[in-house]
Amino acid sequence: MKTNHCKIVDCTIRDGGLVNNWDFSVEFVQSLYASLNEAGVDYMEIGYKNSPKLLKGADEAGPWRFLDDDFLRTVIPQKGTTKLSALVDIGRVDENDILPRSESMLDLIRVACYIKDVDKALDLVRTFHDRGYETTLNIMALSNVMENDLIEAFAMIKESVVDVVYIVDSYGSLDHNDFHFLVNKFKEHLPNKRLGVHTHNNMQLAFSNTLVAAELGVEMLDASVYGMGRGAGNCPTEALLTHLKNSKYQLRAVLGFLEEHMIPMREKWEWGYLIPYLITGTLDEHPRSAMAILASDNRDKFLDFYDQMTTPEVSIPKKNS
Repeated sequence: MKTNHCKIVDCTIRDGGLVNNWDFSVEFVQSLYASLNEAGVDYMEIGYKNSPKLLKGADEAGPWRFLDDDFLRTVIPQKGTTKLSALVDIGRVDENDILPRSESMLDLIRVACYIKDVDKALDLVRTFHDRGYETTLNIMALSNVMENDLIEAFAMIKESVVDVVYIVDSYGSLDHNDFHFLVNKFKEHLPNKRLGVHTHNNMQLAFSNTLVAAELGVEMLDASVYGMGRGAGNCPTEALLTHLKNSKYQLRAVLGFLEEHMIPMREKWEWGYLIPYLITGTLDEHPRSAMAILASDNRDKFLDFYDQMTTPEVSIPKKNS
């Protein structure tokens, strides 16, 4: 297995922030960056670059939810070889808030969208490309996308300036056969583009699906330390570090970070494989319903949750007269 073409994008701060509302200390982020840099990780996604005026919750969230360039310079005063990345969402970013790359700490800006907004996403990609950034297009919830819509999107993407196109398993519902199909489909229609993959661990398949994609030639592999990410979490960075063959990566530095920071954080915040996430994953559903049940007194009522999720009849209560 020759996977030395791969690059790891660590998403602990950005995707992990969906677990704790981006409540990471500056010291935590600095320590993570130092560890990833020592381990040879290629990119650290240090948060979202969305615009506070276009999204509620800016006052309650940590600073990694709406990254400020001046703040970033104080956090990472001296960059190493690990590049910095940020994600933006369609409709949630004012392009005027994005500095030229020559004035920014960021190297890579990734644009996330649903299939219906690929055209808008590519417009943003063009803007960021023209400002000097590396770019990716992350098409979310691919398990819910009709093939004809995907083919239509491919035609636009092929002619665009985007550097990397991502296969995103938003609901953690895909298996190795699905990844074989999707990677080959993307390669067939986008022979001029590099590919990336972002997996979730609802079905305990994030790591193996990422390896399947890597073996098929996918270059950019998303992961997070200890798998920290929304709901069931992501492919663990440490697993990729130790398993990718013919690579430059070193595991030891990240183990130290895990011991010092992630174990205490896991005591405070919950993420990773849990039965409600398995249920939403196998039903190809967004994990928000699983997250709600896990936050309730019925968190261990797996059978009731499964029956609720698989019952088509909806009982609508009468209004009080």
